[in-house]
Amino acid sequence: MTLDLLSPFTEFAFMRRALVGVIAIALGGGPVGVFLMLRRMSLTGDAMAHAILPGAALGYLVAGLSLPAMTVGGLVAGVIVALLAGLVARVTALKEDASLAAFYLLSLALGVTIVSLRGSNVDLLHVLFGTVLALDDAALVLLAGIATLTLVTLALAYRPLVLDCVDPVFLRSVSGAGTPAHLIFLGLVVLNLVGGFQALGTLLAVGLMMLPAAAARFWSAEITAMIVIATGIGIVSGIAGLLLSFHAELPAGPAIILTAGGVYLVSLVVGREGGLLWLARPRKHLEA
Repeated sequence: MTLDLLSPFTEFAFMRRALVGVIAIALGGGPVGVFLMLRRMSLTGDAMAHAILPGAALGYLVAGLSLPAMTVGGLVAGVIVALLAGLVARVTALKEDASLAAFYLLSLALGVTIVSLRGSNVDLLHVLFGTVLALDDAALVLLAGIATLTLVTLALAYRPLVLDCVDPVFLRSVSGAGTPAHLIFLGLVVLNLVGGFQALGTLLAVGLMMLPAAAARFWSAEITAMIVIATGIGIVSGIAGLLLSFHAELPAGPAIILTAGGVYLVSLVVGREGGLLWLARPRKHLEA
């Protein structure tokens, strides 16, 4: 029974490629998602996922479905939107969340328009929802490189990132590493979203980053443990989502995100750190 369930990975090369791709996305996106959540920037990740769309669309307009062109375009667009949103928030009365929301809406509309100018509805669906079952060697190398760079960078900047989550005022008082660490972290966010875009599209790229992180919070309050749990949930969700899409004949990208969402909902109910059942259980007198 188990062998039959897992047979798609042994019988089809495209399923093995998709498996490697989603594992790489989970390895890089899981830790980044945890830090986004702890820094209360979860919606920032969603906004940035849409911000890369115009650049990726311009790359598509120039070179078609070219991985290098769409990757470079997405990176440039993401960095520009991040810088513009921060600049607007600093020189005007508009807060950063509102500024990001404005740029995200403009980016989404502009990207869809650019793709529509040259492409078909199939191309638009490819850009919006990705093609995780059509990953080639170049895409896998890109995803593996992003995951490796992310893990190495987070290992080197782990201490200032954690301090910035826990006590940013203290970090600024004892070190000047806060701002560089923040900028590096934003770069990692954009980089992982560009990688996720290749497989899951601009609308779903942030899903495998934030849903496992949110689920992990219900199982641990310790940052390192949350990172490990979020990464594990992302990998399991990717594997289960691919199998669900194959056996139930569902779109692969949405199936992966739905699986991660299912894990989040289960964690919300039964998680030991603030899950609904644990909050509702009877407590002894004076129990914390």
